[in-house]
Amino acid sequence: MSSIILASKSPRRQELIKFITEDFICIPSNVTETVPENTKPENIAEILASLKANDIYKTNSGNIVIGCDTVVICNNQVLGKPENQQKAKEMLKMLSGNKHKVITGCSVIKNNKEHIFKCVTEVEFYKLSDEEIDSYVASGEPFDKAGAYGIQGKGSLFVKGISGDYFNVVGLPVSMLARKLKEI
Repeated sequence: MSSIILASKSPRRQELIKFITEDFICIPSNVTETVPENTKPENIAEILASLKANDIYKTNSGNIVIGCDTVVICNNQVLGKPENQQKAKEMLKMLSGNKHKVITGCSVIKNNKEHIFKCVTEVEFYKLSDEEIDSYVASGEPFDKAGAYGIQGKGSLFVKGISGDYFNVVGLPVSMLARKLKEI
């Protein structure tokens, strides 16, 4: 029986995959996350998930490897993890009062066959004051999260509505992944 390897260092993904199975290990990928120029924003997460999964599968081919990547897209602009306070504030100002998409791409590789899929969730933010943004950035929560917020933390206070899979916004589309693993 092959083991399941999650190619991620994300503590949130590690917690969420436990809904599917307790029998997994994590081996984070250190692959350079680059996508071809002119890649549509909607396809970036799948490409990066595939890069991560294939990187780990090279040395673990007897196992099932799962790679994931989450991107936030607002006004056709990809919002990654902010590298500093100023970037975090800029991202949150862009999200303020707007709807955005959270896309998680997943790659599952088993027996040299790769299955790639994505989950899209739409999130709407309330209009945020400068004080709310400053306070949230000062909390430190935005810095390891795409789009500079965590829906499972204090960032939940900004969410006016959500259409789609909540866990996808956290970083792993649990129900979709569970169904895909059953198919495979």
